[in-house]
Order: sequence, then structure tokens, then C-alpha cells
Amino acid sequence: MFRDDFVWGVASSAYQIEGKDPQDGAGKMIWDTFTEEGRILDGTDASVACDHMHRYAEDYKLMRLLGVRAYRFSVSWSRIMPEGTGRVNEKAIALYRDMIAKMKENGITPYLTMYHWELPQALQDRGGWLNEEIIQWFGEYARVIAENFSDICENFITLNEPECFVGLGHLSGVHAPGKKMSYEDTFRIAHNALRAHGKAVINLRKYAKRQIKIGYAPTCGMAYPASNKAEDIEAARKVLFSFYNPMDNWTWNVAWFNDPVFLGKYPAHGLTQFKNYLPEITKEDMELISQPIDFMGQNIYNGYMVRAGENGEPEFVDRPAGFPKTAAGWPVTPECMYWGVKFLYERYKMPLYITENGMSCHDIISSDGQVHDPNRITFLDKYLSALQCASDEGADVRGYFLWTFLDNFEWDKGYTERFGIVYVDFSTQKRIAKDSAYWYQQIMKENGGMLSINQSEKPILFLNPVFKQMIWGGDRLGKDWGYEIPGDDTGECWAVSAHPNGDCTIKEGTYAGKTLSELWETYPNLFGNTGLDRFPLLIKIIDAKTDLSIQVHPDDAYAKVNENGSLGKTECWYVLDCDEDSSLVIGHNAKDKEELSEMIHHGKWDELIREISVKKGDFIQINPGTVHAIKGGLMILETQQNSDITYRVYDYGRLTNGKPRELHIDKSIDVITVPAVPIEESVVKVGNLPANQMNQLIVCDYYKVWKLDVTQPVTIEQNNPFLIMSVIEGEGLINGQMIHKGDHFIVPNGYGEIRLQGNMQLIASTI
Repeated sequence: MFRDDFVWGVASSAYQIEGKDPQDGAGKMIWDTFTEEGRILDGTDASVACDHMHRYAEDYKLMRLLGVRAYRFSVSWSRIMPEGTGRVNEKAIALYRDMIAKMKENGITPYLTMYHWELPQALQDRGGWLNEEIIQWFGEYARVIAENFSDICENFITLNEPECFVGLGHLSGVHAPGKKMSYEDTFRIAHNALRAHGKAVINLRKYAKRQIKIGYAPTCGMAYPASNKAEDIEAARKVLFSFYNPMDNWTWNVAWFNDPVFLGKYPAHGLTQFKNYLPEITKEDMELISQPIDFMGQNIYNGYMVRAGENGEPEFVDRPAGFPKTAAGWPVTPECMYWGVKFLYERYKMPLYITENGMSCHDIISSDGQVHDPNRITFLDKYLSALQCASDEGADVRGYFLWTFLDNFEWDKGYTERFGIVYVDFSTQKRIAKDSAYWYQQIMKENGGMLSINQSEKPILFLNPVFKQMIWGGDRLGKDWGYEIPGDDTGECWAVSAHPNGDCTIKEGTYAGKTLSELWETYPNLFGNTGLDRFPLLIKIIDAKTDLSIQVHPDDAYAKVNENGSLGKTECWYVLDCDEDSSLVIGHNAKDKEELSEMIHHGKWDELIREISVKKGDFIQINPGTVHAIKGGLMILETQQNSDITYRVYDYGRLTNGKPRELHIDKSIDVITVPAVPIEESVVKVGNLPANQMNQLIVCDYYKVWKLDVTQPVTIEQNNPFLIMSVIEGEGLINGQMIHKGDHFIVPNGYGEIRLQGNMQLIASTI
């Protein structure tokens, strides 16, 4: 969870969404020229874009309906001051004042960015950012902003991403004004931009009609360490604030564009490295640039991994094949949000807003008329979780602005990228809220509560079984089921168990290597927060090569008193395989306790024991007090209470290590139910059940059990505290993962839809 006053919002820029109107009085700006020159990837322009200047009232209503509380937007310098200086376009003032009024009517707090690359072409014709007169021009523009908007807007941002408009606009030339200038000129442009920022801060405060808050929104790729080793962390920190980029990409730098603003000086390393390209830098310049401001904005999209090399110098770690990317080809690196924020706050100690973060997806309208963008949801969840982690560890993070609300004109890429959480059909201007918009609505409403960082990850939990060698065990668990068994006397596979005598481990994923009992204690929400003191069930496969001993189990009350607080044992059996003439021991023939005791003590086993015929697919419920035994040749899937308490009544005189196995005669007589439950109440014939549905076999105080035969795609809603599933035949898919005979897994609480397909049989259970 984030702080109670955390600011949740979305971000945009004027040129990317507003469009134009022949009557709006706006002046030409550098991106108009750039588009006229055919410099846009898809040959388009922003003359309409999202037509926001005519549709903003509805757009703000949509924001309100989707729970947006704050909006970072830019005003266009060339719209407000068509020649860049002097004359003010009152139509633009009225437009933006009405925009702000409409935002506030919808409960949206405005954050006004003065410059998001909308330089008037008239000023570019006079040298643009290379002409140091721009410091005064921008100061004049700041005065107009303060005079006209400070009464209705409290939060102002001077510059957006100077790294980009300096580097992409004047060094590589891929952005407007499309210049490829010398290193000397670009350093002068950067210095002018920072001085212009300082002048704007002065004039915003000087002419504001009330107390306001001022920030600054740079960007950069964030270095993050390859591991949590101290040397890797230091290597990443060093790279982030140093100068490792080649000169043709020098502007992509954190320290050069932040140190002067927040620390009052250019970084010494940079002054040395770039000395041949730098303009004169005076004390007065630095005083101007470092005017006190209220917060630091930072636009963070991705980063790069760094480790310490053998010589102690940082090394850049290549991304592996198949590394995740957005539709724009940008790497998906949520680690950069945590480490970037952490490093920035350590260095600058400023209240921090993430002023942009988001991703471009290949969004399309589906056949249901909706736009499903799960990749964006996953991206945002991971980045916001990383941001919360940095905040939890002490970084003063005040807010987050998602880029962006509407799909828009994406600069030199035109309309080929979609960053919005609202889909825009640019031919009709229809808006469709994407799935991510509804997801973000809940995030804002719950202040981040539903982020994965605040929830245990809930993957399907695949388990490593525990095997038990028994005097009556065989080898079919290896031959027929493909398990690596410890020997040819392996009688039991504890497939799902958190018992001290056999605690399964998680096979893979987030919780790999953890025991089931550990998960039960540490992550109770995976299992529905039942409040029980132990995992309640135990699932076994039993391979009986020869007859098991004749047994009985106590109930909970008896076991609690006589077995150190153990649970009793209620269990059920599903017959996986058996010969045609197979039988089981279920119940007894004694009429009362006296006859029961007499038969047991005098070894009248043939008179006492009741055997019944069974076949593959039969289901048997064994309640406490029921005399029972599995006979040789049967394979059984057993679902039971999480207990290993068994009283042995008779063991055919077998020896272990030359000695008879222990019998529990007195306790057995205590707990055996007399007379025995009728056979028809214990055995259920479950052959020929309907396929592709959950067929309930039993419901009792301790468990529910179902049989499911999959022959076509099946969808199940997991609304149980947890759901144990065992594949007993065949193979198929569960939510895209391959499963086959012998797999046992737990679908955790709140998992949602389970999608199964293939040709397989499963037994499922829960409490």
C-alpha cells in the first residue's frame, strides 16, 4: 500500500492529443514543421490527433468514471503565445482555463506542464534552444502561465524530458526540430534549457496569485544491479550517475540534467570529460538553474543491468534471448523502477513523483467489442509493485502518473504505437476503456492494495511426492506411474502432504523448494486463511503388492487425548486399478463389543473380517472406527485427514527384521464401531460418470472429493479455499501448462478460472 495522500493520475501532452482548429488562434510549432517535412513513420500528423480540444469535457468525464484523481497535462506554448513572445492568444487562455475547470468539476487535480516539446516555430526560426535569449522567452512564458492559471492550478512542471528534446531533437535529429548539431551546440542547448527552467521557477513564483508547487520532469534509462551483492549495487549506482554513453548519445544521462537543478552544480566527472565541448558556465548560471523547487518528477520506462567486473569497473550485462519487450521494442525491466527511485532519492533527497510510466501494446478491438490488454496490466503491476517496494524502504514517493490515458499521436512514430489505457479509433474518435483502465481504477481505489506486492503470488503449486517403502509395497509406482521410486518395495506415494513424516516440496516457480507446511504457515492466503493449525489433508497413492494389515483409525477426540494432540483419521479410497476378482476388507461381523473383543483375542479372523468385492473406479468412504484393509493387487488413491495415526488390528503374522509388527489391540477395541456400518453406506459404484464436469463423490466434515473426466475443453471456477488435483490417467493442459498422469498440484485460493483440455482423468479434493 502507498501513503494515504498518494497521488494517482494519468499523463498526456498537448500536441499528442489536442488537434487543431482553424479558429483557435494557435501559432505554428516545430512539430507542425517536422510533420510537413514527412518525418513521421506512418506519414501522419497531429492536426486531429485525439481531437481533445473539442472533446475534453467528455474525456474528463471518462477519467472520473474510471477513477482518475489527478491529471498531468501540458499546455502548448505556441497556442498560448503564437509568436513565442509578446502577444497572448486569449482563446488559448480561455480554452485551458475551461479545461482546468472541467477537470476540477470531475474531481481531478491538475498538474500543468509548461513545456512538453511544443516550441513555437517562430522561436525556432530565431535559433530556438541554441539562442540564449530563450531563457528570457521561457521566463516571459512562465509569467503568462502564472498570471493566467495559478489561481485555479496549484502544481506546475517546467520542462519535460530535456534529455529527449536536446538529444533526439538536436543531436540525432529523429525528433523535431530534426537537427543534427555539433556536440558543442547540444551542450549549449542543454545549458540554456536548464537556465530557462530556473528563470521559469523565478517567474512562476513571482507572478503566481497564490502559493504554488513547482517541479521538473527529466527522464533516463535506469541502471539496476545484476544481483544484490554490494559490489553490483555500487556498480549500478556509479553507472547511473556517471558518463558511460558514447558521445552520440551523451544526453541520455541522469547526473548532467539533475545535479545542477537539485545539487547546484554540474557533476565533476562530466565537467572533466566534456570540457572540450562546454560553454562558459558561471556561478550566476548555477544559482539560476538551482532555484529551489518543491518536487522532482521522473519519467521511468526501462533500464539496463550492470554488475561489477573483475577489475572492479562496472560491466553491462546483455539481455538474454527472448527478453520481454513492449510493442515499441522497449525492454520490460520493472527492476529499474525500484533501483532507479532508490538511487535518485539517495542522491537528491527530493519528494518524487513518477511523472510518466507505461507501455505500448498491440491493442485491438476483440469480437466482444472490448480491448483486452493483459500484457499492460502485468507490466503496470510489476512496475508499481517495484515502486511501492522503493517507497516502503524509505524513498519519499508522492505520486504516479500513468502514460497515458488516450492512445495518441506518438511523436515520430505517428499512430503506430498505442500507450493508452483508453483505445481511440482515430477514424471515428470513439473511445473504449481497455481492461487495463478498469484494473488501474481498482489500483487507485485501493491505493495499490491489489498489487501483486501486496498479495502472495498465486501460481498453481506443483508438488514433489514423498515415497514410503513398505513390507507390502511393490514397484508399480515406478513402472506404471513413472516416478523415481527408492526401491521395488515402495508402497506409498505421499502426493500432497504437509505431515512431519512426509512434507512435500514445491516443484517449481515462485515457491520452488519450499515445503507445503512452510507455505501453509507463511502464506495462509494461498489456502483461504482457514485458521486451521495445519494443512488439513493428505493425498496418497498406495501400491499393495500384498495384503496390508487390518486396521482401524480413531476419531479426532480419541486421537487428541491418546495421540499427543494428533488429528484422527477419516479417509476415502478411489480404486485406481485391481484384478477382476479383487476384494477389500470393509467392516466386521461382531454384534457387540464383547463379541468383538472375544473374536480379536482368540484370533477368529475369518469370522470377524468382512470382505467385499471391488472393481476399478469404485469409491469407498472409511470413517473412524471402520475396520479396513487394502488387499494385494490393488492401487488406491487415498484422500484423508492429515494424520498418520493407524491402529493395527491384525498383520497375518508377518515379521519385520525377524519380529512381528506392533499391534494396537486395546486401542483398536476402544475405537472400532460396533456394529459395523452397512456395506452400502461405505461403497459407491462410480463407473460411467458424465464426462467434462465435476462429479461429486463424497462430502463429509473433512473433505469434498470429485472425479473429472476431461475429453474436451472444460472451465472450472476455483472458488474453494484451495483445490487439490491429481491426474490419474492421460495427459492434457491446465491453463496452458502440460500435465500428465502422476502430476499432483494445488490450485490456490482466489485463482479464478481453471481451463482444462486433453484426454485425462482427475481426482480433485478440498475441505
